[in-house]
Amino acid sequence: MAAMTHVFPTYDRFGFEPVSGQGVTITDETGKQYLDFTSGIGVCNLGYQHPAVTQAVSDQLAKMWHISNLYNNHLQESVAHLLVGDSDRLAFFANSGTEANEAALKLARKATGRSQIVSFNHSFHGRTYGSMSMTGNLHIKEGFGPLVPDMVFETLNDPAAFKAVGPQTAAVIVEVIQGEGGVILADRQWLLDLQDKAHQVGALLIIDEVQTGIGRTGTRFAFEGVGLDPDIYTSAKGLANGLPVGAMIGKSALKSAFGPGSHGSTFAGNPLTMAAAQAVLTTLTPAFLAEVTQKADQIWPVLASFEDLPAVTAVTGRGLMIGIHLAATVPVSEVISTLHEKGLLTLSAVGNTLRLLPPLVMSSADLQRGLSLIESVLKAV
Repeated sequence: MAAMTHVFPTYDRFGFEPVSGQGVTITDETGKQYLDFTSGIGVCNLGYQHPAVTQAVSDQLAKMWHISNLYNNHLQESVAHLLVGDSDRLAFFANSGTEANEAALKLARKATGRSQIVSFNHSFHGRTYGSMSMTGNLHIKEGFGPLVPDMVFETLNDPAAFKAVGPQTAAVIVEVIQGEGGVILADRQWLLDLQDKAHQVGALLIIDEVQTGIGRTGTRFAFEGVGLDPDIYTSAKGLANGLPVGAMIGKSALKSAFGPGSHGSTFAGNPLTMAAAQAVLTTLTPAFLAEVTQKADQIWPVLASFEDLPAVTAVTGRGLMIGIHLAATVPVSEVISTLHEKGLLTLSAVGNTLRLLPPLVMSSADLQRGLSLIESVLKAV
């Protein structure tokens, strides 16, 4: 297609346009097909045209797709219940992960009466002023200062970071796996110790599950897999399988800080998006998650063998969230372009990392096929 000339160039776009998707396959405007190892950056976890989601959206579209939040919304209540389960928590709906993290920041400050937020280098929490200010990536913040004050950045997995958490701290925000930051795993015991330190000083623990949640790591949320009990966690991306949605889930003890008029959103929690989210969460059964874990267990020995390739320095991740760290002599952008030619969509992340986020519904055979393509390209370079 012709270059996009009427849109701000905030994205360095590839030179083709996906126009349709079915299952785990995307077709571009020329008819070329691609096996999708991106899920729209962790969004279409159930692939494209998933029957349950498509039917739910189609049914709701014939009824109503917007209603003001001044009225009751049974779909919001249903999705919130599916999110919190039997835990003593409440949900607030937003339109994106950025907005969910913004809501978490506001709730933490108001509930504690404190202002300091402790975050981590290479983290990513969004692009609004609050969420961007909590993000530990200088490139994203360049030129937009001054930012929201009282943000402190420490090093992931470093026990020395605990010293920054004190009586002035409203909250600590952390990702169990830094996605944009290079698919870097936080150590389980370090996370548990961080939680203990936050609670010792009366600070809240916020877990950003925007990319790691909705089954990506084999559990509904990554924090469940490491035994954390966050005061607040956020979700988005895969929650409605492509419709814009975000959710902030907080303990009910925080309820008084988010009363009528304290926060809001015109479009958030609309019936169309909630119908999709309800279908997604209903699909996310223990049996479904067990299948994700089984498929992940099958491919990780293959991924581990990639570390023997000269082009690869390390492979990190969990479940179907994968980072292949490339040698400095192997630009990740060139690998992605070569994989496009071979009919495979992949992503990049910080640190010259090839990032893989295949749909959770992808078969073991297709996962293996995609990995074989990646291996052949990495051997060639």
